[in-house]
Amino acid sequence: MDAERWLLPVGIEEILPPQAEVVEGLRRDLLDLYRSWGYELVFPPFIDYLDSLLTGTGHDLDLQTFKLTDQVTGRLLGVRADMTPQVARIDAHQLRRDVPTRLCYLGTVLHSRPDGFAGTRSPLQIGAEIYGHAGPESDVEILRLVMLTLEAAGLGSAYLDLGHVGIFRGLARQAGLQPEDERALFSVLQRKALPEIESLIATLGVAEPAASMLLALAELCGDDALDRAASVLASADLGVREAVDYLRRVADELHCWLPEVPVHFDLAELRGYRYKTGVVFAAFVPGWGQEIARGGRYDDIGRVFGRARPAVGFSADLKGLLRQGAPAAAVVDGAVFAPWSADPALQDEVARLRRAGRRVVTELPGQAVSPARLGCTEQLVCKDGLWVSIPCE
Repeated sequence: MDAERWLLPVGIEEILPPQAEVVEGLRRDLLDLYRSWGYELVFPPFIDYLDSLLTGTGHDLDLQTFKLTDQVTGRLLGVRADMTPQVARIDAHQLRRDVPTRLCYLGTVLHSRPDGFAGTRSPLQIGAEIYGHAGPESDVEILRLVMLTLEAAGLGSAYLDLGHVGIFRGLARQAGLQPEDERALFSVLQRKALPEIESLIATLGVAEPAASMLLALAELCGDDALDRAASVLASADLGVREAVDYLRRVADELHCWLPEVPVHFDLAELRGYRYKTGVVFAAFVPGWGQEIARGGRYDDIGRVFGRARPAVGFSADLKGLLRQGAPAAAVVDGAVFAPWSADPALQDEVARLRRAGRRVVTELPGQAVSPARLGCTEQLVCKDGLWVSIPCE
């Protein structure tokens, strides 16, 4: 057992130098990017009351959330598995603004099991959200920010996959499905197993035209999916047709801003179906089968906190972005070695070098290694009363 104490839990990683410098560099670049777009940084707590974490998006995250009992209050606590519910609480309860609010965040979240999105149990989640605006313009702003995020991580060949949960939700309502039947159909629809879908629709006794439209939904994917949806879903209720029209407005607006970005549609892909209320999206990169970023609209998420403002946002795992991308490598200059001395002139020179961005490593008395072993390429020596840098021998 003693020999295994260095092992980490499955799905938990350490980030070592120099990779940690790369992570930190991308973190700073992205937060500066979001700030330049007007997004304000927030830091939600790592641990929270369970009922707050399992609000809105949290119901999908119940199995991913580590739970424990607060020894002070006796209430159940959870380690956050997603920061979106906490950011929604900040907007609804703490800020309480009556204007559109842009918020961004970055921090570690913890999952009880790995998922396909991050491939880790401790993603470094970064994201941005807009509260207080309902319309394709805020959806498109978030999508533009997604693409800039991927570009900063060296993922310039990414493409987008768009859908809208209102289409399936409206068809299920038109078919008169009970909640448990809707969940069963949702499950088989995600697998796009047409024989299973057809069999379940027949078993549930769904009448026409809803039966045919639900069956066709699984094949409404691809670049021309919206064009085909106009005819396939012509008999759908108004809410369904409005959802298709809204998705087209988002796509048209997106094309004006990012004409070079490939956009695909999948009307049966329903990420976050239980809490999303409108457009859903994911970003992919060639050669990687899972999404690299994801998000959508969740207008009801703040209701339990007292204000159900329109909301749209995205999130990604910073470590995942680095695994798939090719950001600029961290520039790690060779350090300068300084002897152990309280000489004011030496300390002035050390301070000057550090202000200039240089790393200065001070000698510790008794150390038996050369400056080069400490990563130093220069050392400070006193010549004619002045401290100057010379190459390490």
